[in-house]
Amino acid sequence: MLISEKQIRQCSIEGTDGTIGTVKDVLFDGRNWIVRYFDVDTGEWLPGRRIVFYPTVIQTADYATQRLVTSLGKEQVEKSPSVDSHLPVSRQKEMEIAQYYAWEAYWANVDLTRSETPRAKDDPELRSTQAVSGYHIQAMDGEIGHIADFIIDDGALEGVPWEIRYLVVDTGNWLPGKHVLVPPLWAESIDWNQRIVQVGLTREMVENSPSFDPQALVNRQYEEVFYDYYGRPRYWTRVGHPA
Repeated sequence: MLISEKQIRQCSIEGTDGTIGTVKDVLFDGRNWIVRYFDVDTGEWLPGRRIVFYPTVIQTADYATQRLVTSLGKEQVEKSPSVDSHLPVSRQKEMEIAQYYAWEAYWANVDLTRSETPRAKDDPELRSTQAVSGYHIQAMDGEIGHIADFIIDDGALEGVPWEIRYLVVDTGNWLPGKHVLVPPLWAESIDWNQRIVQVGLTREMVENSPSFDPQALVNRQYEEVFYDYYGRPRYWTRVGHPA
């Protein structure tokens, strides 16, 4: 299912014996836009603790009631390795967390062929949707707007990774009131320091692209029209992706 990142951040994380916390951020791999962790606010239960989970711990997602259900117990979470509150999650810390929960180390099988954005060797891999929100989207002939939201595919519930499928772009003063979608894998380059995403599209192409209603769900009918308009291959036709 395709769901807004803003909607996911309204969800609580439910354990086997009560509410663990609420999603406060989504951490993704900046090379391929695959979601790696949910950053969870434990509230008054574990004040001052930062908890991160693989999205694969989610067994069921009920967005109508804003609940993401896991098989984790509160005591198990309480005894998990601590994560620094204001620092990126280091690979060493990721290893500690994976070993504690007996999770598979995703970085052992990272598919770099899906990355279309070069990065410096010292650039961190994990990015925050909260930090990337607001980045400027630059077309070949000028700016088209800024990132206002993300559309996430919770495909992990079907056996494939959670992934950011689209950037929701607010076209601002250029096209007042219009929002458009841009798949992040279409980015030709990203300047993480200058907060700019460069795409190989023209402003005219974006202006005439299918409009997106931020209050509506993205369905397959809309996606077919969208990909037909741009003449790009459809991601759901990739080998191994659920139809």
